[in-house]
Amino acid sequence: MQDLSQRLGELQAQHRYRRVLTRSGPQDHHIQIQGKTYLNFCSNDYLGLSNHPEVKSAFHAGIECYGVGSGASHLINGHTQAHTDLEAALAELTGRPRALLYSTGYMANLGTISSLVGRHDAVFEDRLNHASLLDAGLSSAAPCRRYAHADTGALAKMLSRSKAKQKLIVTDGVFSMDGDVAPIVELVALAKQYHAWLMVDDAHGFGVLGKHGAGLLQQHQLGLHDVPILMGTLGKALGTAGAFIAGSDELIEMLIQQSRTYIYTTAMPPAIAVATLAALHVMAVETWRRQHLHAMIACFTQQMLAQDLPVLSTSAIQPVMVGSDQAALQASQRLADAGLMVTAIRPPTVPIGTARLRVTLSAFHTSAQVEQLVCCIAQLPQVRQ
Repeated sequence: MQDLSQRLGELQAQHRYRRVLTRSGPQDHHIQIQGKTYLNFCSNDYLGLSNHPEVKSAFHAGIECYGVGSGASHLINGHTQAHTDLEAALAELTGRPRALLYSTGYMANLGTISSLVGRHDAVFEDRLNHASLLDAGLSSAAPCRRYAHADTGALAKMLSRSKAKQKLIVTDGVFSMDGDVAPIVELVALAKQYHAWLMVDDAHGFGVLGKHGAGLLQQHQLGLHDVPILMGTLGKALGTAGAFIAGSDELIEMLIQQSRTYIYTTAMPPAIAVATLAALHVMAVETWRRQHLHAMIACFTQQMLAQDLPVLSTSAIQPVMVGSDQAALQASQRLADAGLMVTAIRPPTVPIGTARLRVTLSAFHTSAQVEQLVCCIAQLPQVRQ
């Protein structure tokens, strides 16, 4: 194992070594990490639902009804009425005939793309797509091409030259590290022009965007015929765990028949499905949560501009560019010393030379807390360079 020790040493020398932080207690505006309390600005719990009393109560009720684990895959006997009810609710919210649950978003992306394309087809991906989408494209039997971030002109050229039997365009909805939004209207137009399928991973838009929280597609009033394949996660805005694919009857049936990450894994615990149904109900009733989140995004924007600092996003994900890996770690540590938890993001998660602080805003933040954060960011020499 000497080679592994050498490789680990290289990661440390490059300031790319990662460490697991152990949290005590629930996700909230304040969290405890290894005995110290921090103001939390690195959670994807956008609506503050992971510790909501109604969601927790539903989870307990689900355990009383179904036990803890599902005990089998969906196609053996692990699929319960709770799973069926949640799939129906997700289909209704997204305006699609059906939805299919997966244990994680990574598994949903891997299983979907590999099920839909083969060696005579082609996959086209945004260069800054989430790792699960890139891995899914590379592990499929189809050739995978990556176009420059949000560059629909480059994508159009690739599509026009492709002789593939079936073309699949894949994009994040809201990009997880940059916080910007895909040029979805243009992508829909290209997909129709070149007779391609379009798949959107709306992990960071679902629950946050749209009139009822159904995500980026609802915000742009795009339907099944515009974007036939929609992926959403449950462990971010809904505060639980798991993911889903929503689409046509034919799409869902094909995934049930062919998706290896659906067929060959234990179904999510049914209590999670029960809790997620409760989270959907809270999201629908407590609309103030989404409104307050957007108010916090506006507050962050205003405070950053007042400090003469750039704002690179309009979403709940706000990157603060630093540059070098070491500088990003130093900036994150200085914020931690001030009682603020903000993660340093380094390669390979982001391109070399674009290390950053990744601020995530939530409905559990207050304007005073956001102002405190920006004031501390403005004092970082790594940001002012």
